[in-house]
Amino acid sequence: MGSMSPARMPIQTASAVTFFYALGYPVGNLAVASMSPMAVLVFRFGLAAAILGTWTRLAGVRLPTGRKLGHVMATGVLMQVVQFCALYWAVQCGAPAVLCAVVIAMNPVATAILGTVVLRERLGVKRVTALALGVGAVLAACASRLVAAHGVDWVLILLVIALLGLAAGGVYQQRYCADVDFRASCAVQNAVAFFPALALASATPFVVHDHTKAWFAVGAVVLCNATLGVSLYVRAINLHGAAAVAMLSCLTPAVAGVLSWLMLGERPNVGIAIGMVLGAAACWLNALNAGATSGKQRQHDPSGRGGRQDRIDPVHDAAVAR
Repeated sequence: MGSMSPARMPIQTASAVTFFYALGYPVGNLAVASMSPMAVLVFRFGLAAAILGTWTRLAGVRLPTGRKLGHVMATGVLMQVVQFCALYWAVQCGAPAVLCAVVIAMNPVATAILGTVVLRERLGVKRVTALALGVGAVLAACASRLVAAHGVDWVLILLVIALLGLAAGGVYQQRYCADVDFRASCAVQNAVAFFPALALASATPFVVHDHTKAWFAVGAVVLCNATLGVSLYVRAINLHGAAAVAMLSCLTPAVAGVLSWLMLGERPNVGIAIGMVLGAAACWLNALNAGATSGKQRQHDPSGRGGRQDRIDPVHDAAVAR
């Protein structure tokens, strides 16, 4: 029996996914501005693991075991520990929320490149163009920092590390953990990430600059982003396909920019604005290519199973907890 094509994504779903995905940047910056970054991650990972673990148990979903559990844990190290430790450290060093959004929004393009390197997939003209636009987007968004620092500074290095952790974790997840329920996967990932975050928090000073803002921001990070955002994002992938959700990366930096302006008073400079436009074009081209590839695969493989394990999609289930 042939597999059904993903349903068209309603505007309400697209709006909700984009909003909560983008909201993670300003509330994350607000949390780090109010509390030590590693302490924020301790609360984020610990509370998210508890909430998602409870949801997993109530839903009757079984946790992975054996080798599969090891793969999920490895994915958690890449997607959660590497990404968020680097990202929150960059925020502490002065990275604006919208700059973080522009760089991390290049995940579909970075994932396509890693898929080419790891699985020797062909890039094609559209993906090569998307890569060039993605590089241009990051350079444009980072132009002011490059000029001020007379080269690459720690903020840019940390953001690139965060991007690579997210992309590598996505490739690893789809390669080895695609059949694990997202609730169980995310619960394990957050539980694994809790311990490195706790160790880093113990080795660094614990400071709360503003108790009210800190608890509000941490609560928003855990509930609105790490829990609700993940659920909406993964549900959209399951119902409407990865390519359709990848298109939302075109809008995320712009929405994050508006939210950062309203919540933090941050206004994007000209370079970041140009980066938004170039990044949107890069994500759009990459998603078009992914949609065309999926269509061809469905024609040659009506079951939808052939090559699924070896192909890297541009968006991944756990790549949203931001």
